[in-house]
Amino acid sequence: MHFQRLRDLREDMDLSQTRIAQLLHTSQTVYSRYERGFRTIPVEHLLILADFYGVSVDYILGRTNVRELSKNNKQ
Repeated sequence: MHFQRLRDLREDMDLSQTRIAQLLHTSQTVYSRYERGFRTIPVEHLLILADFYGVSVDYILGRTNVRELSKNNKQ
């Protein structure tokens, strides 16, 4: 599965793949493969990225187009 939204979210914040890979404690190559859909992204990494970007996992996965978390979902 290709994750264009991961790339869009990263680029919207002017961040490099290397910086996001550091956040996930992985390599830039592995993170690049997540974005391109050549490697399955672990749930733990999805949760970290959703929290980091302030979006839902469903948004990253393309299951919703609602980018902002509702106030009821924020902790």
